[in-house]
Order: sequence, then C-alpha cells, then structure tokens
Amino acid sequence: MTSGALLVCLLLCGVDVGWSGRVLVMPGEYSHWHNMRAIIEALVDRNHSVTVLVGSSSPTVPHTQKARFDYHVFKVNIEKEEADAVWSDFIYLWMNETATKYETVSNIFQVMSRFMTLTDEVCKGMFKEDLLQMLRESHYDVLFSDPMMPCSDLMAQTLNIPLVLSLRATFAYSFERMCGQMPAPPSYVPAASLRDHLTDRMSFMERVENMLLYFSHDVFFKLYMMFTFDRIYTEIRGKPTTMCETMGKADIWLIRTYWDFEYPRPFPPNFKFVGGLHCKPAKPLSKEMEEFVQSSGDHGVVVFSLGSMIKNLTSERANTIAAALGQIPQKVVWRYSGKTPETLAPNTKIYDWIPQNDLLGHPKTKAFITHGGTNGLYEAIYHGVPMVGLPLFADQPDNLLHMKTKGAAVVLDINTLESKDLVDALKTVLNNPSYKESIMRLSRIHHDQPMKPLDQAVYWIEFVMRNKGAKHLRVQAHELSWYQYHCLDVAAFLLSIAALITFLWVKACCFLFRRCVRKTRPERKTQKSKNE
Repeated sequence: MTSGALLVCLLLCGVDVGWSGRVLVMPGEYSHWHNMRAIIEALVDRNHSVTVLVGSSSPTVPHTQKARFDYHVFKVNIEKEEADAVWSDFIYLWMNETATKYETVSNIFQVMSRFMTLTDEVCKGMFKEDLLQMLRESHYDVLFSDPMMPCSDLMAQTLNIPLVLSLRATFAYSFERMCGQMPAPPSYVPAASLRDHLTDRMSFMERVENMLLYFSHDVFFKLYMMFTFDRIYTEIRGKPTTMCETMGKADIWLIRTYWDFEYPRPFPPNFKFVGGLHCKPAKPLSKEMEEFVQSSGDHGVVVFSLGSMIKNLTSERANTIAAALGQIPQKVVWRYSGKTPETLAPNTKIYDWIPQNDLLGHPKTKAFITHGGTNGLYEAIYHGVPMVGLPLFADQPDNLLHMKTKGAAVVLDINTLESKDLVDALKTVLNNPSYKESIMRLSRIHHDQPMKPLDQAVYWIEFVMRNKGAKHLRVQAHELSWYQYHCLDVAAFLLSIAALITFLWVKACCFLFRRCVRKTRPERKTQKSKNE
C-alpha cells in the first residue's frame, strides 16, 4: 500500500494524525485542579503528551491514581497532612466570628507565616538540579500552570519555554494589573473591598473610595511580594528577581470568567476568557438520588454546597442552616461532611459528595446555595439556576457581588446568619421570577459564543506551542517603568515647557513694561520743564 493510500485510510478511519506537543503542567489545588484537569483531558484527547509536575505534599492532586496523563512527583520536605492543615487553617480563619480583631490579625500572621514556609519548601523542591536536568531533557513545548502553584512562572523562565497561566481574577486584580499590565481605570473598574459594594457604576464618593482602595492594594501587594515571594525568587535565581516581573512574561493568561460575569472593561490582547470551560450537559443521577429529587413534586429541589474546601461547620451554624432549610417546601440536597445537625428536617438529605453539575442541570432544581466559587457559579450560569450566596473568603464575596448586581443572586453574611435570613433569601429567589429571568439571560450570553470555552483554552495553548510563544500579543507596557506607563515623564516635560514659555512671556512683558515706563518718564520731565 502506498503512503498516499495509507494516509487516506487513516483519515477515513477517523485517526488523528495531526501534530502533537509536549505539555508540562503545574497545577493549583482544590477547585483549581478540577478546572485545569478539564483542559488536560482535552489536550490528551488531541494526542498531546501531558506531564503533571506536583509536589509530594499536594493535598488534593491525586498523583497516586492512574490517569491518562503522567504524574511526576518531586519531594517536598513537608508532609501532605501538614500542608492540608495549612490550607484548612487559612480557610477557617475567615469563619471565626468569635475572635477579636487582635486575635484575627494575630491568626492571619501565623497562618501566612506557615503558608510561606510551605511555599518556600515547594519552590526549593522543584528547583533541585536533578529534576531540572530531567525536565530540560524532556524538551517541553509549553508550561501550563495556575499561580496557586508557587514558582511555576520561574520554572518556565528557567526551562526557557512559553508560559500559559490559568487563573480567576485575584484579589483586587493585583496579579492581572501589576504583573499582567491589565488596564484598570478606577473611574469605572471597581476594586475589591471588605464591604463588597462597588460596581462599575459609582458615585463621586465611591470613586474616591475606589481610588484609595487601589492605592492601598498596590502598597500592600508590593510590600507583601517584597518580603515573601521576591525573596524566594531571588534566592533561587541567585540575583535580584521579582515575582511580578517573572509572571508578567507569561505568553497567554486564560481568565476563568466571561462577559456573562465580568463588568465591561479593557483587557490586553493576551488575556483570553474561558469561564465555564468545565461545564457540560447534565448526566443522569444515581437511582437513589433521582428518587429523592423526584419526590419533591412541583416544589422542586434546592442544591446546597460550600465547595470542596469546606468540610464542616460549627454545630451552632450548621443547626441554624438546617433549621432554615426545614422551613421551605422544596427538598434540599446538601453536600456536608460534618456532624449531622440536630435540627435537620426530613426534606433535607446530606451527602459527603454530590454530582453538582448534574444536579444543577436537573429540571427539578430551583435554586443553588453556594459559597461563590467560580466553578459552582459557572455551573449555575450554564444551567440557568438562581443563587443564594454565602461567601467565605478570597474572591468569593466579589464573585457573588457580580451575580447580585446582575440580578441573579441574593447574598448573605454566613458569620451573622440567622435562620430567618436564609429562609427569606430562599423565598425571594424561588418566588420572584426576576431572578430566574436574570440567570437565564446570563446563561444565554454564556452559550452564545463562537467557540466553546474549553475549545478556546486548548486552542490558545496549542497556539503558543505552534508559534513558540505569543510575545506579539504582550503589550509594551511590560517594558515601561511606572512613571513612563502613566506618562508622568511626558507630563513633567510638557509642564516644564509650559513653565518655561510662561516664564519667558512674563519676563518679556516685564521688559516691555520697563521700556515703556522709561520712555514715558523723559516726556513727562520735558513737559514739566516747559510748564515751568
């Protein structure tokens, strides 16, 4: 058989004989890993060779399990249980309503100190010479990472390969603004705040507050980086190196949102939106769960989950929530692994794990109680389910503020939550048709895209591999100093020219005035002499 006939046979048989590359992945943890795994699976489907580089202390990346891709585990001098405890302490730090302000500040410093110790050990583990030599010999085409994995951008620079980042907007968009050079006009781009009330439509005083927030965020971010990550990066590189400068060299930033979520705003050309890439049509539920859902009748079902990071609640808070859920006519599917609340009602069923996407896509589902994680929000948008938000920490309050502003959610404070508050919020979302209409509008926007988010993410990773990077999409702002970026040097130059012209004009006027005065004085003297 000739080579041409063989090629035709392969094409007719549906065999993909296209180009394939080698992808090195450095993943985040918890929901970040679930999001990245969807992209990894799609890359494997397209015949790319994928290696996931993960530390031995990783609490959630299942590197001991068999997968369609390869895991390479490097040794970290911290046990997995200790790393998991650091993350857990960080999470529950924001849920201790009994702590005083002094205790909260003290706890924050303690947890962050332990977190930086973990980060330091992970970075040292991945930059051992034998591991670097093995990675160099593998000749990877691209490094795909989540900034949650420390030093991944420094690894791309060390291996001299292109970098693709996957992230959801960080606190106050700090990484995006200060490292990725994303424009953020404070007149209509709101910064994150503790009160979470700023939107893209601000009054004069809100714009003043927004400007001050950006200033405080920038100062805090620079000082924090200087004393933490910049120190680690400098130690590894052996010369002064900053995290922001290193991260700013990324070729593509895959932002896990879309215009169904974001306020309209400018973005650089190497920022690509892939929000909801993990969403998919609902699959059938298990027989036992389907029977429970169907038993809800016309009232339907409420799905309740605080994500994979929250394993339990205090007894008081769990009882408050359970009592509220028992006062609605809907059946409730609650993901919760803590002690069963004493006030748990017959209409509520607790599971250690739930098929959240499949439940949200079920026609019986009427509302979603969520902590505001990006993955859960997008599953609700994808399937058109209105929300009641109980944000906990990080980007969750800001995420739910977006949903509240767009009319698709009611947001409560979990630390001051009373049963009546949750009941009222659920009744509002369930009985007011505007919430369903708003979330369906967002769902239509999400589905009305020229390319599916997952396909878009895979396309841009392949684009970077094919073109050995995407530096032509990287704005020149990365090469400018802060005063050049804001044209302060130009403003100073123009002000200097204006001051010089003004000075010369004043001097000329003074000179002419003196000439006129001198000319007038002799004439007056002559006239005076004649009069005498």
